[in-house]
Amino acid sequence: MKKILIIGFVAAAMLLTACTKGKFHVDGTISEAKDSMLYFENLGLDGAVTLDSVKLDDKGAFAFCADAADAPEFYRLRIAGQIINVAADSTETITITAKYPTMSSDYTIAGSKDNETLRELAIKQQTLQQAINAVETNNALDAKVQQDSVANMIAAYKKEVRDNYIYKYPMKSFAYFALFQYIFTNGMPQYVFNPQTNPEDIKVYGAVATSWDTYFPGSSRGENLHNIAIHNMKDQRILQNQQKKIVVQADKVVDTGILEIALPDNMGVVRRLTELKGKVVMLDFHAFASNGSTERILSLRELYNKYHDRGLEIYQVSLDQQKHFWQTQTEALPWICVYDPNGGSAERYNVQSVPTFFLIDRNNTLQKRDVQISDIEKEIESML
Repeated sequence: MKKILIIGFVAAAMLLTACTKGKFHVDGTISEAKDSMLYFENLGLDGAVTLDSVKLDDKGAFAFCADAADAPEFYRLRIAGQIINVAADSTETITITAKYPTMSSDYTIAGSKDNETLRELAIKQQTLQQAINAVETNNALDAKVQQDSVANMIAAYKKEVRDNYIYKYPMKSFAYFALFQYIFTNGMPQYVFNPQTNPEDIKVYGAVATSWDTYFPGSSRGENLHNIAIHNMKDQRILQNQQKKIVVQADKVVDTGILEIALPDNMGVVRRLTELKGKVVMLDFHAFASNGSTERILSLRELYNKYHDRGLEIYQVSLDQQKHFWQTQTEALPWICVYDPNGGSAERYNVQSVPTFFLIDRNNTLQKRDVQISDIEKEIESML
């Protein structure tokens, strides 16, 4: 009996060491969430990956840990669509106190000044979105007034975040976080800072990229920022040179930029939505386990067979939970089908139910979502 007890104590000690040495910790409580599944996810460059999860009891206590990185890395706590973002780059302990189902906005964070600032930015983003929603649903304002008001609010937000957070502290995790904030206007997602469409935003990306090159040399996120900045600077130079040679008609200029999705297909190959530039794309969110799936897939086959040779591509995101079932259902499909059981891509595109689809033109510009379309073939024809 003694021998068994000793082995048990040794195992417990090893477990404690495994979650202590070279780790950072995220703990705390989320009240009013009994029996809810709380997920701890790493927000990598290719999307969210679940690291751990726990079913909360009536006290709502939780504790997670992960390997400390040499550069800031990003994570989130998630219950359904409610999310709390955190960043970590050392063996710190971050303590969060929240209340469900409003945990995205109703939470406090301790143990990390950078995460307190990240929370400030998250709340500011939510406040901006609420203000935009209020303007867009105000029937007393005409469309032009609504558009101008929203544009002014976004411009003011960008200036505040750029001057007071990014330019002052470009090496901080919250500066990187701010670069990738996005909001919805008229139901469509858009980045607050978009170097693809705004030359001034390239400078903002460049400031953070330069700082991360200095403070976190060789980090994948720093290199990614550097590549984004350089790529878009090249695009701007090309555009400037073209403008010197030809007269560009204003009605021919099209803004580009969509929220990237990079997920594995049924062969394990990561497929990026932006790589389909040059084609008309139906971005389709689907669950093969849902009622009516077979009939819908047949209708998509008809569209694909009719228009694919003319430049239509379907990029389908499966939100099914059973991976094997999804692989079986998609093995014979001719279009791109990727797997996102955590639903992160759906959240980014404000998808509330499936099936839902969007149409993206040849310039990588998101044009319409399904609720705005009465005749899908007519819309596709017009974009082809």
